[in-house]
Amino acid sequence: MGLHNKTAIITGAGKGIGKAAAIALAKEGVHLGIMARSAADLESLQNFLGKSYGVKVFQVTADISNKEQAELAINTLAEKLGTIDILINNAGVAKFGTVLEMETEAWERIIQTNLMGTYYVTRAALPYMLKQNSGSIVNISSTAGERGFANGSAYCASKFAVLGFTESLMHEVRKSNIRVTALTPSTVNTELAANVGLKIGDEDRMMQPEDVAELIVATRQLPQRVFIKTAGILTTNPQ
Repeated sequence: MGLHNKTAIITGAGKGIGKAAAIALAKEGVHLGIMARSAADLESLQNFLGKSYGVKVFQVTADISNKEQAELAINTLAEKLGTIDILINNAGVAKFGTVLEMETEAWERIIQTNLMGTYYVTRAALPYMLKQNSGSIVNISSTAGERGFANGSAYCASKFAVLGFTESLMHEVRKSNIRVTALTPSTVNTELAANVGLKIGDEDRMMQPEDVAELIVATRQLPQRVFIKTAGILTTNPQ
């Protein structure tokens, strides 16, 4: 399915997977609404995409863990874009520690951003897709949403929840020609991973944001009659 002249909104677009996805979609001629908490990151990306690929790019700063900010951002971008064909729920935060060591506030912040933020954004965007009887939603989960690990209770809980939310939503909206997909990458060489102390290793052997972005584009290019429910992407030969 051709993506030229489609529209997409991406959360967490200032860095990492979100930024790579914006670039990959712009290369396909997709007009973009980009969201993040940092205005500087968004402005830099907006200028680059507009000059490099000639697509329309609109940006809004918002903290998706805040319901009002998430809704206002989606409605603002939808008005500028005219429609929402693709939504990529990528924004997320991470922090690791044992259940007893991690502060309750930090635990709640991860759930509020990774799960509730995905819910807030999706709930705001969904009426536009239902009205046009078409759309595509990609939720970025993680291998941490498929198996737990020590010190990762909050992050794993949030990503497990994203998978459950994705599957339930898929059953609700598929009759309206809306395709809902969850992606479960293993550790990606991003600023988020480095900030929480994950081992990045040799960049030639480490998964890059661009790798995940290619998968996002590929899943959106399938014929409208089919969709990928869940797709994992792993590093071939990790250190």
